[in-house]
Amino acid sequence: MPSMLPIKRRKLSNDVLDRLVSAITSAEFPPGSQMPSERELMLRLDVGRPVVREAMQKLEQMGLLRISHGERARVVNPTPNDVVEQVSGAMVMMLATGSRALDDLKEARLLMETGMVRIATRRATGADLDRLAQAHRNLAAARANTERFVACDMAFHCLIAEISGNQLFAAVTRGMLDWMSRFKRELVSVRGADRITIAEHEKIYRAIAAGDADGAAAAMAEHLLRANSLYSQLLKEGPQAHDTASREGN
Repeated sequence: MPSMLPIKRRKLSNDVLDRLVSAITSAEFPPGSQMPSERELMLRLDVGRPVVREAMQKLEQMGLLRISHGERARVVNPTPNDVVEQVSGAMVMMLATGSRALDDLKEARLLMETGMVRIATRRATGADLDRLAQAHRNLAAARANTERFVACDMAFHCLIAEISGNQLFAAVTRGMLDWMSRFKRELVSVRGADRITIAEHEKIYRAIAAGDADGAAAAMAEHLLRANSLYSQLLKEGPQAHDTASREGN
């Protein structure tokens, strides 16, 4: 009978973790404040030092505490960037070992950035458009320098995310680009594809500047789908595909 299933035992450190998370989120220990010492927590919660340390380490992994040697732990207020950074190492590992991880990431990026550019188009101010135009000029000027070109390419996409006004979009966009760059650098630095990239970015910019949200989304989708197809070709065929793509882009 379902009602007679065995009762699952919880680790004591999980109970302590729940108590501490509740104390932090209820502002008993607000951001910037120091946590009680290990000894004080042991007395207040009636548990041993290993239990307290395990719970505190989990809080640090969650991004809620900053623990420095010789100092009491301090409560921090995690930002979207902090949250994305927390999972960056695991994401790069997943991309390297998961058979579908890169395809999933490309699909997620396509859906997110096409929606994001619609919002950015509606919210863009004159100053935002000036910054985006400068970002595109920077991209074109960096054509002869692969490393700088990649950085300017990423900066263009990150700026659109910033213009959207959504901090999560901005953080996740930076994270996705960083993960792809750290996983396979050649996937974001194909020689010869720069001319196409510059033209596609200009098309996105012009749609945003014209207030055409549908056009901006379509241009973004075209850009990312073309890039995704190239990524798949490079991964499938290896270095030879990279050389072919370079020649075709010239």
